[in-house]
Amino acid sequence: MFWELKKRAYRVQHKVMKTASTIIPFPQPVLLTGPGSVKKLAENIRIRGLKNVLVVTDKVLMQLKLADGLLESLEQNDVNFTVFDDVKPNPTIESVEKGRKAYKKNKCDGIIGFGGGSPIDCAKIIGARISNPYLSVRRMKGLFRVFLPIPPFFCVPTTAGTGSETTVAAVITDAKTHEKFAISDLKLIPKIAVLDPELMKGLPPHITSTTGMDALTHAIEAYIGLNGTKFTDENAENATRLIFENLEKVYKKGSDLKARNNMALASFYAGAAFTRAYVGYVHAIAHNMGGLYGVPHGLANAIILPYVLEFCRKDAEKKLAKLAIAGGIGSKSESRKDLSYKFIKKVKTMNKNMKIPTFIKELKKKDIPLITKRALDEAHPDYPVPTIMTRQECEDLIKKLLP
Repeated sequence: MFWELKKRAYRVQHKVMKTASTIIPFPQPVLLTGPGSVKKLAENIRIRGLKNVLVVTDKVLMQLKLADGLLESLEQNDVNFTVFDDVKPNPTIESVEKGRKAYKKNKCDGIIGFGGGSPIDCAKIIGARISNPYLSVRRMKGLFRVFLPIPPFFCVPTTAGTGSETTVAAVITDAKTHEKFAISDLKLIPKIAVLDPELMKGLPPHITSTTGMDALTHAIEAYIGLNGTKFTDENAENATRLIFENLEKVYKKGSDLKARNNMALASFYAGAAFTRAYVGYVHAIAHNMGGLYGVPHGLANAIILPYVLEFCRKDAEKKLAKLAIAGGIGSKSESRKDLSYKFIKKVKTMNKNMKIPTFIKELKKKDIPLITKRALDEAHPDYPVPTIMTRQECEDLIKKLLP
């Protein structure tokens, strides 16, 4: 009886959140797209009157000299810059604080997030801390807790996956507790996002695959959840179609700029969908795999996604069937049940074709109760999932991920 009352309370909150998402004006970043578009960003920054920006990235991207085009164009436009590259694959509160000190020490007046989701998320929270010095990172956890606007913020994604360049969310890890959590606020959406496929053509196949499956997870969870709107559904459908058509192409041939560009757009569309319609249990569980074991977020999502889809297939059958048709893998003449199974099979086949495992090798049985608790604490009541999990159901699902 108590559980039924809790589920009803969750659904009431979901309805309130859906109504709010249709009323609240979500800002959209200005898009710079196409090969070489990263070099256009500096001119836009100069026109805005900025003199000194903090470029937040990671050491691997700096070693690969991927940021050279951006940095050269900043110099050509007389915009000074400081590079902060101390960002880990799962960024920590410590990285944020180091970045904040670098911003203040060098008297910066804007921020560029350059890289995958980790540098971009770290850059967002650095901005939030700069404008809100009396709020700790932990105090900003959750929805709409960033009080003051962040400094002018720009994003240059180098992977087609997180969609962080258009979302309200930033994910961070507390290294002391190994807890990974999200900060979500409209103030974290960047002014400009650059989608330049040339920055992505050198990505290794395993990063291409897992970041692409991250984008697919965003699209699917936004679509099958209860808070979708016409806008989010259209974006999720477009993202799914583009990913089905292009991800395995770029996995096999990373230099295919047309397919890379399509994947960049897919990531952006998926981000636009989930930032308004939210995600679900795949993300709640994956965040904890990242926090506890350092499992890359896209890889965790890719592995967990089929299991969660099988769990909620019956309740999500109608939506999965529609998404199968939108993704070009089914027709209206087929039954919803068959289409929903076909969709899940497609996800599994893509994982298999791109050598993504069916288990998480780092997972330890003794940690499952803690992972379950943290995952459900994150998901309930905020995520409008099609089927609400009990603690036992969540534990049983996570056990399937054991090596």
